[in-house]
Amino acid sequence: MTTTTTAASNAEIRALLSVLDGQRRHVLGILDGLDAEALRRPVLPSGWSCLGLVQHLALDVERFWFRAVVTGDPAAIEALDDIDDAWQVPSDVPHTEVLDRYRTEADLSDTVITAAAADAPLAWWPHHLFGEPHLHTVRDVLLHVITETACHAGHLDAARELIDGRRWLVLT
Repeated sequence: MTTTTTAASNAEIRALLSVLDGQRRHVLGILDGLDAEALRRPVLPSGWSCLGLVQHLALDVERFWFRAVVTGDPAAIEALDDIDDAWQVPSDVPHTEVLDRYRTEADLSDTVITAAAADAPLAWWPHHLFGEPHLHTVRDVLLHVITETACHAGHLDAARELIDGRRWLVLT
């Protein structure tokens, strides 16, 4: 890879990471001010809660895609077997632990992302979950995670409005 190509890849990674960071801030920001009870309250007939969605983002999105798929980290891959349903937060797990885990996983993901080139190939693929790969590069994973995080930020917007009427970026 030439210096020009490397610089362009780094600029692309920084731009994509900036977008992802904005979505992460949205996820945490829309939940700001909710107490533990509200965070755990099921908001849809399926039973998911805001806290369960954040745990899903921490474990099934940030840790899974960046540490398992992008780097092939054996500990992250092995941890997949330890989770039956990331959407369900055990009652003995403090809500602050889940929110902190999301922040920690995002920080770990940032380390992975900034060390990689946008067109770098993935180190591991979960054939048992998804069959043949449909994502092939760090860029593909970043775009996928941006999309998934933005989608879930929208879910949290709706959940927050159902819980107490608050809307993201609306001054009322």
